[in-house]
Amino acid sequence: MTATTTGVPSPAVTTTAPRPSWTAVFALAAFEGRRLLLRVPVLVAFAVYLAWTVWRAHRVGDGHPALQDVDRATQGAPVLVGLAVLLSVHQAVLRSRRYDTERHLSVLVVPPWRRTVAHLLSVVPVTLLVAVCVGVQFTWQALKPTAVGHGSPAELLVGPLSVLLFGAFGVLLGRLLPVPAAGPLLIVFLFLFSVFATAPTSTGWSRWLVPSVGENSSATLPSDLIGRPAAWHALYLAGLALSVALAALLLSGGARLWSVRAGAAAAVALTLAGAWGQSRGVPEETAEARVRATVAPEKTQRCVARDATTYCAFPEWGPRTGDWAEVVDDVRSLAGGDAHERPLTVRQRIEARYGLDGDAALAASPHPGEVTVGTSWGGNRTPEFAVAVAVVLVTGREEASGAVCDGRIVPVMWTALAGRPDPVADLRRVRLDDSVTGGAIVLSQTETLQMTAAHTEVLRALLDLPRDEAAARVKANWAELTAPKVTTQRVAQVLGLDAPEGEDACQ
Repeated sequence: MTATTTGVPSPAVTTTAPRPSWTAVFALAAFEGRRLLLRVPVLVAFAVYLAWTVWRAHRVGDGHPALQDVDRATQGAPVLVGLAVLLSVHQAVLRSRRYDTERHLSVLVVPPWRRTVAHLLSVVPVTLLVAVCVGVQFTWQALKPTAVGHGSPAELLVGPLSVLLFGAFGVLLGRLLPVPAAGPLLIVFLFLFSVFATAPTSTGWSRWLVPSVGENSSATLPSDLIGRPAAWHALYLAGLALSVALAALLLSGGARLWSVRAGAAAAVALTLAGAWGQSRGVPEETAEARVRATVAPEKTQRCVARDATTYCAFPEWGPRTGDWAEVVDDVRSLAGGDAHERPLTVRQRIEARYGLDGDAALAASPHPGEVTVGTSWGGNRTPEFAVAVAVVLVTGREEASGAVCDGRIVPVMWTALAGRPDPVADLRRVRLDDSVTGGAIVLSQTETLQMTAAHTEVLRALLDLPRDEAAARVKANWAELTAPKVTTQRVAQVLGLDAPEGEDACQ
């Protein structure tokens, strides 16, 4: 018997459209991020970046870094990584076209704009890695006991933000111009743009349009006199990177989403705000502080007295007075007469009126017994300072050094260098031509000295003697050796040395 069921409605067939899942986007981003870190251009760029950073680490500030210079030094090398990321991300976006898999991807639940999000997110790991490298580079210098000054977090953000910006440009270019040659061409364009934007003839605001903005001089200024719009520049880079990323989403079909359109408008507003802020120039209060620090440094300095010497420095350089004192004590110990007890003032002086774009020399101090010391230390700066101390002990005034070209040069140079670990090497460092024979210009923070060939001969002969024996001769005849207009021949005779054969006429 067969039963027939009638009148019972069949169950309705419901079709649920597959909902796009962000899980797939994050999985694709993780895959592309790992692949990006293993790309050959990125690996090579990181290798160069790390090698350059390690090689430069021991040379920053001659071992006496100023942290307001160290933060800016972290900005240049990440640009190389950013360019490698731009090229690699652009190739990753075009991979589906190169392998003809775009038609297969079109049937997936992840639409094109979400794949664009995944490519943008793939840049985040390499950006974070650069941020770690920047942090390690800065911390390495900050932990040195000889470090002074203060770094700027905004300056430290420039390197990672540059990588993020270049990565976003790579994704945008892949959506805008899906041609393999577009990536290298964009790199060439960016290079040319940076050259013209940072040229010496460019206006002040245009040079801030590039990610890393260098300076024209190597002068070190107190951190409150730097005057760079670092925070505004970081905001500009962040807004520009976000604008480029959202532009890539708009080109990929994200224009239908109000959140993408609103985000793009907000990102452009951030970019314009940062560009406006960084174009305003140096604040008036900073310009006034620069003038005050240049013409009247005593108003902002702190002084400490040690024995017969007073050391005056800008607040950030207070810990360095101990290094200055060691040099002054060494020079005093080799001088004769009343030089051991003569009052001296070691004053730190700078030329800050032109900011980091100026590199003007300092005029010699007109005050009796005052010795100029700069903001840099170590390397050649240490023997140069020793020479400056010796000049004031012999002549009484720093401004008199430019006119000294008689036999007093010999006791000045010997007193400055004989206490150094390697006097002949330091003699080479303080001379303009790096020589230890013949005549030469002796470098200084202020007025230079001129050594004739005769001066050099007598000085070398005096340095060849045992130091105690040479010190006894110098101290016993200090008054005559430091008398104005004493001849080099007479100095050699008084010291019991052979008469010099070289030329003894100043140019």
